Amino acid sequence: MLRSGCAREPWPLSLCVRSLCSATGEATTAGKGGGPGPALGRAPSCPHLLPDQGPLTMDKGEEDDDEEAWLQLRPVEPLPSQCCGSGCSPCVFDLYQRDLASWEAARASKDRSLLSGEETQSCPSKLSPETFLAFCISATDRLTKDTYLVRFALPGNSRLGLRPGQHLILRGIVDGLEIQRAYTPISPANAKGYFEVLIKCYQTGLMSQYVESWKAGDTAFWRGPFGGFFYKPNQENSLEQLPWSYRDKTHFGRLGQDLIEELVGSCRRKPFALVCGSAEFTKDVAGYLLSAGLAEDSYFLF
Repeated sequence: MLRSGCAREPWPLSLCVRSLCSATGEATTAGKGGGPGPALGRAPSCPHLLPDQGPLTMDKGEEDDDEEAWLQLRPVEPLPSQCCGSGCSPCVFDLYQRDLASWEAARASKDRSLLSGEETQSCPSKLSPETFLAFCISATDRLTKDTYLVRFALPGNSRLGLRPGQHLILRGIVDGLEIQRAYTPISPANAKGYFEVLIKCYQTGLMSQYVESWKAGDTAFWRGPFGGFFYKPNQENSLEQLPWSYRDKTHFGRLGQDLIEELVGSCRRKPFALVCGSAEFTKDVAGYLLSAGLAEDSYFLF
């Protein structure tokens, strides 16, 4: 009997109740006499889901868990200490806005594949100005008490690819605080399989603490290159080819007495000149400066 003690008429065979799936996955029907009826075919793969149950919906707990998972994936807004202050583009705050927009789009469509991937593994083949890449430290050399020469490995015989005038951004973490600083590699532009950075450390510097902890085999994260003003030998012969901010302060030609006097005369206040070059060059420039009206305490010869 389908329901004992029920005064209602038995359900017709067309509305019979499916029994739970057997081990073979077949469903049976209950006949009028309570015995098994003809097989109706295989039941759904899950014994508790019947074809007429309709679409499944999340309960409140599942929705809360899913919302918490998305919130954990939300990009974290950078701290002021994470900006290197060098005016690089994209800045760390630009990258945050980009990642936040990607997260919002992925969350709206419930598609986590739209989120950016993980950081590239060590020894990447190409730099990226938007993503920090891991580089393995192959050697550290302490040149003075506060100056370090650090060599980073590149895969195979690849080159870093920086042009004269460009720099990189280094990311470090000290006491849970993320910081970023700009450095210019000093290795030759054609160096293969490595690049080198010369870093001066300071007693109270946060990045200095991070750098002083480095040892061979450690990994550091860089992004770049940055810098839009490149050095081109024998091609900067027109002011129109320079960025506008450089034009008023740029002079072409040989550095001689006339140009020195022009430069000194254009200063609103008494200038202080720093002279670096060969012994003959510094001697000549010192004479030009004296002739232009500067005293010996108004310039320094390296």
